[in-house]
Amino acid sequence: MKREGKRPALTARSSVSATARLVVRLAALLLLAPAVWPRQRSEDLTEQSIEDLMQIKVTSVSKTEETLSKTAAAVFVITQEDIANSGALNIPDVLRMVPGVEVAQINANTWAITIRGFNQRFANKLLVLVDGRSVYTPSFGGVFWDMLDLPLENIERIEVIRGPGGSVWGANAVNGVINIITKKTSETHGGLVVGGGGNVEQGFGLLQFGGKAGTSTDFRAYTKYFNNDHYSDPLGLNGADGWHALRGGFRTDSTITPRDTLTFEGDIYTVREGAPTLNLPSLTSPFPVPFNEIINDRGGFLQGVWKRTSSPRSDTTLQFSYDHYARNDVVHDHRGIFDVSFQNHRLWGEKQDIVWGLEFLDSDSFARGSLYASLLPARLNTALFGTFIQDEITLLPDQLYLTVGTKLEHNHYTGFGLMPSIRAAWTPTRNQTVWASVSRALRTPSEVDAGVRTNAGGFTLPDGSLAELAFMGNPKINDESLVTYELGYRAALWNRVSFDFAAYYNDYDNLETVEPGTPFFESSPPPPHTVFPVTYQNFMLGETHGLEVAASWNVTHRWSLKSGYAFERIHMHVSPLSVDTTSAPGLEGASPVHSAQLRSHVDLGHRLSWDTTTYYVDRLKAFFIPSYTRLDSELSWRFREKASFSIVGQNLARDHHMEFVDVTQTERTTLVKRSAYAKLRWEF
Repeated sequence: MKREGKRPALTARSSVSATARLVVRLAALLLLAPAVWPRQRSEDLTEQSIEDLMQIKVTSVSKTEETLSKTAAAVFVITQEDIANSGALNIPDVLRMVPGVEVAQINANTWAITIRGFNQRFANKLLVLVDGRSVYTPSFGGVFWDMLDLPLENIERIEVIRGPGGSVWGANAVNGVINIITKKTSETHGGLVVGGGGNVEQGFGLLQFGGKAGTSTDFRAYTKYFNNDHYSDPLGLNGADGWHALRGGFRTDSTITPRDTLTFEGDIYTVREGAPTLNLPSLTSPFPVPFNEIINDRGGFLQGVWKRTSSPRSDTTLQFSYDHYARNDVVHDHRGIFDVSFQNHRLWGEKQDIVWGLEFLDSDSFARGSLYASLLPARLNTALFGTFIQDEITLLPDQLYLTVGTKLEHNHYTGFGLMPSIRAAWTPTRNQTVWASVSRALRTPSEVDAGVRTNAGGFTLPDGSLAELAFMGNPKINDESLVTYELGYRAALWNRVSFDFAAYYNDYDNLETVEPGTPFFESSPPPPHTVFPVTYQNFMLGETHGLEVAASWNVTHRWSLKSGYAFERIHMHVSPLSVDTTSAPGLEGASPVHSAQLRSHVDLGHRLSWDTTTYYVDRLKAFFIPSYTRLDSELSWRFREKASFSIVGQNLARDHHMEFVDVTQTERTTLVKRSAYAKLRWEF
């Protein structure tokens, strides 16, 4: 693994000066832009003022709609305009624009994404939702980002909470929550065709149609496809990680009565992706054995949401969903998840806004496993029960708000867990908010934590008998816990500048370490051998602290700049009971200390617009991955009222670079390469 990390480092040093010159030239060009281009009214930039941004509605913090000015949390909202201007073709690349969100691509079809540290292929302290439906997998504790391929055109906004959300969303919303909210079908009437291709995104397309069915129901249906080329491995060879996917879906929104609405949606997909050559262990060989794998994924979901608005002061929501997926990866995981939740929201008097709810989740899985890895037991059914309550109290009208709440949850492995929070927001003026919070969150064990069996390799004992090193889950593993202290300030200044600042201190306990177990004899699979196990224990604790800054500046009515910066320090320690010397430094070095970005959107006139984004990511010392600068640029031409053509370049500053290493080695690292594509969009 170290050898893989050193090769890109040499390339980085050789390209630093060229990258610096490119960034300087770009900055100079952007600064000269307003003086050079003719001044005419932009047709693409929003008419919304900076002050209006303080009144944006968000729902993910409290499960009720509230304005950003009253929200006592570090929230970043990615709008549809942000998505359209980003040039991104997938959700991971869209999330790069959020300060504090770490997005690292492992290979062409695999990402590691987290908030506020602890990044890995399955970042188990981040909860991801689509329209309030969790896509966190109980098998590995994280998100299959390759299966989350929604049409970006159908996303209304993405609400990103940096910090705990356990008091309303429950376990695993530890370091953050990402809620992807799709558009109502009334906003997507008519047809939509999107297509294009390039050197990496060799071909992609979306076909969608929406309209009305009767007088009370709106609908849309879509199908999309893409075919992506492979990357190169660190030696310059074919990484064998190309992939393609086909997906289709629908949504209906119905008004049943003047008080009742019903939303029903679903999709189905199939994905085929190459896995770069894995070096898997063998019982009869002291060296890993090369193994090529083609992964076939298939699955889908159905979801329904019924909402009754009893009065302007009270509403009730009932949501149910069923998810199913099957992946023929190293454990051959098949899973079905049924989730139903009830929520009641009520204004009580003039000063209290109360929301409470109940949830039941049933998960049924079967993991056939392989000689390399398996989950024990292979068949498992687990249930989760939860209830929450939250009360927002107005202490001073239009100025001071206090929110207290908690969620009580019972899971299969550790029983009951309590996740309380208290938040306060002070708005001295309409355009300023000061907020603070204290929260507790829990990360519950996954099936891998409790029941994985991974055969790590064979060797011969001094007496000539065979032995095996095996990684084994711990059925008695405990919850990981976090207490977070946060402080923030956001403001809109002079109707041209907005500023958002958040600082935090995180105190972690009972984090997992890897410890040796007691050896035992095993006769199957043959030949007979002695097993030397290692397993999980809760022997690590520590703290992190950091800050995040986001700013937006409407330089002119035709040119806007958006920037972000994040800083974080991670300090982990193991207890005297531990002999693990790798987990603590591994967590500390898997996240950048500094990261920054600058996004520019310019209307060039004549229905042309130009978007440019520069990202900087600090080095990852755990993997010997050097810092890198990513430069993306998009030129768009709206040649008709509902038709546009775009040319996009990504990773322009450098042809190949490494972003992350999967420490489990179930996914091999390849080098992200420079890419370009053209896209045509037509609405009718």
